[in-house]
Amino acid sequence: MEKIWLQSYPNGVPSEIDIDHIPSLVALFEKACTTYADKVAYISMGKEMTYRQLDEESQAFAGWLQAKGFKKGDRVALMMPNLLQYPVALFGTLRAGCVVVNCNPLYTPRELEHQLKDSGATAIVIVENFAHTLEQVLAHTAVKHIIVTPMGEMLGFKGVLVNFVVRHVKKLVPAWRIPAASGFNSALAIGRSHGWKPVALTQDDIAFLQYTGGTTGVSKGAMLTHANIAANVTQAYNWIKPVVREGQEFIITALPLYHIFALTANCLTFLMIGARNLLIANPRDIPGFVKEWGKYPVTVVTGVNTLFNALLNNPEFAKLDFSTMRVTLGGGMAVQGPVAEKWLKVTGTPLLQAYGLTETSPAATINPLDMREFNGAIGLPISSTEVAIRDDNGNEVPQGQVGEICVRGPQVMKGYWQRPDETALVFYPDRFLRTGDMGYIDKKGFVFLVDRKKDMILVSGFNVYPNEVEEAVAMHPGVMDVAAIGVADEHSGEAVKIFVVRKDPRVTEKELIDHCRKQLTGYKVPKHVEFRDDLPRTNVGKILRRALKEGA
Repeated sequence: MEKIWLQSYPNGVPSEIDIDHIPSLVALFEKACTTYADKVAYISMGKEMTYRQLDEESQAFAGWLQAKGFKKGDRVALMMPNLLQYPVALFGTLRAGCVVVNCNPLYTPRELEHQLKDSGATAIVIVENFAHTLEQVLAHTAVKHIIVTPMGEMLGFKGVLVNFVVRHVKKLVPAWRIPAASGFNSALAIGRSHGWKPVALTQDDIAFLQYTGGTTGVSKGAMLTHANIAANVTQAYNWIKPVVREGQEFIITALPLYHIFALTANCLTFLMIGARNLLIANPRDIPGFVKEWGKYPVTVVTGVNTLFNALLNNPEFAKLDFSTMRVTLGGGMAVQGPVAEKWLKVTGTPLLQAYGLTETSPAATINPLDMREFNGAIGLPISSTEVAIRDDNGNEVPQGQVGEICVRGPQVMKGYWQRPDETALVFYPDRFLRTGDMGYIDKKGFVFLVDRKKDMILVSGFNVYPNEVEEAVAMHPGVMDVAAIGVADEHSGEAVKIFVVRKDPRVTEKELIDHCRKQLTGYKVPKHVEFRDDLPRTNVGKILRRALKEGA
């Protein structure tokens, strides 16, 4: 395979990485805490935590785990939004040699029970807002040690006010009763008293059981080793190194840290360069998010297309001071051209795409950070990463032709937890991972994402990719949000249907179809239009086409 993408690499980015000198993620973490000890690591609801404090508190959490008898390889579940408790528990779990099992706080009891049972987690740290969910399934799991933490538990005196508002004003804490539960601060006190003994870790040890979204079949735990994550952090670090300033960046984290994108990019990669990290606990509250942003000199932001779109549709966002902004990185779903163009116009910073998935830790391709214009590509394969475009038989297709994007590199997962059959289905014999995404590579080595293989719409034998339809519809000034799916049609097999959230309530079905006729070939033009007040989304804001198809 010819690595044609290397010709387009930014200056200073190596073609290969070497992680032989990194024994584990704990080593990376401890180096950052020593180097940037007195710098602020995290800010949450106005409360700052330095790297030294993060070091001390995570040691205490590791001590609590060891006091409770936890050994290397035991699984610990974390179920929290972006609060100070999260990085403390995360790094404490890793320092105790345990495996982090990230749980979405919005899980239903069924989803949480599956993940706790499947992972075999024996401890959980959960914010009290969702303790009622845990209460319903606890008896069916192996969990024996429970920490229930109020949102403001690590905020000092201000936390008392935060907890009062959350519990009694906003009434966001349903009644729960788990007699065995203890608090986060009391666990840290036990850990300090007990002390922490470092655990010998190897690169091959599992660091995370990161569960896939479960949009098809049963949610599976991707086994991400210390080597997988250390490789991806090193790859990302080398990619951003030419444009970031160590010890000076300020990143805003609205995407949840329990999601692989923010976990590797915001939490770990920017930790390596001593960045300040502003945690947003509720990114769905766009006015609150914008207000918080306005208090700080933000230099870097990551997100998904729907988040950027929501910010751009908030009138207060354009009033912010963007003079410190240096990097905007989009991933998780395709960035739409109209959104990227407006982002550049409003913020003066290009919105650049990256691509990856849970199984690749996640980054596989990233656009050069010195680009000024949106190019529609998901980027170049990053250092030590190979991308192949293959047909259904596993054969490489000619350059420029659409096929399945397949990835090989040190960041690719070990496999799915206790599911060798599922693992075998996604790997070719040469260890290329089948992503399930359709795309192509151009002559300069840039990878372009066409769509999810399973989301492709077949109209009279012609392939229609929802992303292309959605981008065309999004160009209409009266559209705020859009999703496209395929629905059964007696004449063409399938037809395109779009779900639209209007910015202008006067926009009609005919107007949108006429607009699409000017932008798309006839068979791609939507045949059905349904207006909605909102669209179903995943925890990171990606539109759930599956949910729309089930209700269509």
